[in-house]
This record gives sequence, C-alpha cells and structure tokens, in this order.
Amino acid sequence: MTEEHRTDQRPRRRRGRGLLIFVGVLLLLLLAGLVVVDRYGASYAEGVIGDKVAEQVRARKASSDTPEVDIKGVPFLTQVVRGEYQEIQIQLPNFAGPTGTGDQIHMDLLDIHAKDVRAPLDALRSGQGDVVAGTLTGTGTIDYPQLIDLIGQKGLKLAEKDGNLVGSATVAVLGQQLDLAGTAKLSVADGGIRVRFANVKATNLPDLPGIQSAIDAYAGRLGLDLPAPELPLQLKVRSVSPEKDGLRVTFGANEVNINAGGL
Repeated sequence: MTEEHRTDQRPRRRRGRGLLIFVGVLLLLLLAGLVVVDRYGASYAEGVIGDKVAEQVRARKASSDTPEVDIKGVPFLTQVVRGEYQEIQIQLPNFAGPTGTGDQIHMDLLDIHAKDVRAPLDALRSGQGDVVAGTLTGTGTIDYPQLIDLIGQKGLKLAEKDGNLVGSATVAVLGQQLDLAGTAKLSVADGGIRVRFANVKATNLPDLPGIQSAIDAYAGRLGLDLPAPELPLQLKVRSVSPEKDGLRVTFGANEVNINAGGL
C-alpha cells in the first residue's frame, strides 16, 4: 500500500512543477513584451517631438544637426496614462543661430531640459495638440576663439581664471609695446550678453604722460554687446559665466508648447 501511494504522488508533483515553470515563462514573455511596447512608444513619441523642434529651429532661420530627444522616466506607458512626463531632454548638436546683426552664434551643443511636461496621448502620437513644458532650461557654450572674432581685436586672448573672464594682449601704445591684462564684467542686458573690460593694466607700464588714458581707450574697444541668437522653444538668455572652453550661457522659458512647430 505504501508503494502504491508513492506511485500516485510523483506524477502530480511533476505536473505541479511543470505548471509553475509554464506560468513563470509566460510571465517573463509578457514582461518582455511590455518592455518592447514601452520602448517603442517612447521612441515614436521622441521622433514626433524631434520633428517639431526641428521645425522651430528652421522657423528661426537657425540650424542644427538632427535633434536628439530622450523622454526620461521608466516606464513610459505609465506617464502616458497620467498625461504627465517628468522630463524630456532635447539636444541640438552643432547649433547656429543668427543674432539679427549679421553675426552667427555657434554652439557645439544646445542642451535643453523640459520639466513638468503635460501632454495627452494623441499629441505625442500625431504631433497635433499641446505638449506643454512647465519649465525649460537650456545651456550652450560660445567658445573663446568665436568671442574674440566678435570683439574684433587682433592679438586678444581670453581665458577663465578664478571664476572670472580675463583678457590679455600685447599692443603698441604711444610707441611702446605693452603687455595688457584685465578682467571682464559679464551681464545679461536687453536679452543679450554684455562684456565690459575694466581695470586693464600693463605689467610693464612706462612712466609716460597719457599712457594710462591710451590703455583705457583700448579697453573700451574690448566691450561687446552680443544679441542672443534666434532660439527655438521661446528660450531667452538667463545668465552667462566663463568656463575653461568659453562662455557658458544658460537659457530659460516657462509654459512653452514644445509641439508648436514653427513657433
């Protein structure tokens, strides 16, 4: 009787294990399918947003390489259900925009972060409707060689030192070769970038009448009022600071419809 009992139980245990394995495999397949659908949906929406941003760049008579869009947050589908997205990153490589004065401002990368984004599913699917970012923040760098060209003074060198923009040059003043150096004040004025050099001094200043006045006049020629380039997404200059490779410019905007092509 004991042997008959064991014979009856073994097949049942094998069937139970087989059912558990089947259910486990099925769950894994369903999970993998959801991941694929989630990533496909995010990729499709990123492409739609990228197309709209490219339209805005062209409408500003600016240019860039193909926009790179990344909808942050996983899973994507749960954000779709809520109609709210924590962050969308938009990168515009090789961006160049006109300033309205005939100059072109080039930035290797205009990096934009849209936060607190609100959008219905249909707006992301079709490209029609509102995709509104509560806040937009962008950053880009204007390199020093470009800035020197815009200032237009030959022999000028620019660099960051102790958090300040410093300039130096060797110039002829009243028949004397002088090594000049000074610190610039950076500010945002009338929506653009203002550069003003002050306290420009010569390390080898000779004792000659009028020499400092001549140096001050040269310092005045180093000033620059640079209008902001034409930017997409209603971005405006918020701040500027010197970095190792150039001036780092921060842009910002609020309540912007990312989906408004040509805005």
